[in-house]
Amino acid sequence: NYLPIFLDLRDRHCLVVGGSETAARKAELLLRAGARVDVAAPGLHESFARLPQADRLNRVADAFAPELLDGKDAVIVVEEDAAAAQRVAEAARARHIPVNVADKPALCSFILPSIVDRSPIMVAVSSGGESPVLARMLRARLETLIPAAYGRLSALAARYKDRVRAAVKPEQRRAFWEKVFLSPVAEMVFSGRDVEAEQQLDAMIRDAAHDISRGEVYLVGAGPGNPDLLTFRALRLMQQADVIVYDRLVSQPILDMCRRDAERIYVGKERDDHAVPQEEINLMLVRLAQEGKRVLRLKGG
Repeated sequence: NYLPIFLDLRDRHCLVVGGSETAARKAELLLRAGARVDVAAPGLHESFARLPQADRLNRVADAFAPELLDGKDAVIVVEEDAAAAQRVAEAARARHIPVNVADKPALCSFILPSIVDRSPIMVAVSSGGESPVLARMLRARLETLIPAAYGRLSALAARYKDRVRAAVKPEQRRAFWEKVFLSPVAEMVFSGRDVEAEQQLDAMIRDAAHDISRGEVYLVGAGPGNPDLLTFRALRLMQQADVIVYDRLVSQPILDMCRRDAERIYVGKERDDHAVPQEEINLMLVRLAQEGKRVLRLKGG
């Protein structure tokens, strides 16, 4: 029901309507994203004074007025009075300004997800406002699965991005980074051995210049159609493939779990048409692999 997006609010101007402890938590999210925050409220909860980067926060009015929306890029409303909250939401929508109203999803043009923060890696979980408790439970589960050092690993990749771009051909870069993240480099970062990780990455970049790109073919059984029955290895290969060759027995939910930007080739039959002969499919798989591509033959059943 919602398109998940990440909004750049660095040095943008936002408005928070409300002065409660909940409003302070919303203001903190905006401040951590680099926004400048105006607050309209008759008074501020004491937690406002403890917010990070409080110098970027300014209480501008005791109550909301439409002119406070001028120049704003996003609005968050924490207001018990439903009629008052609706007035703010309608005024923001009339100006095409994204607005979120706490605990009133029907008034929102955007919703705030539960966040796993491993900056610059961010993971967001949302139930579309229908079950926030479940979303928070899923976030807690993810917190245990994603080490805090993932942020450092991402920062390492950012520092080496230009060097990899210069040393590795464009069509091989995705495979190169997958190899890095599945190599001892990641474990070295997770255990605090950053210098060793950089040395290992230096060696992998040197070796990449001599690598010969070789294609691969993965034969993966998609099972009876329930995504829950896929193996972890199947999921990993589905995410790594450059080309996905599939037929009508593969369910759409499983196809949706494949790498989104991969080329998709349908070889099944529709209505009275005949399916592509197996011999032709085999030749296609070989030809694509000889072009240096990672080819996934995804079979239902």
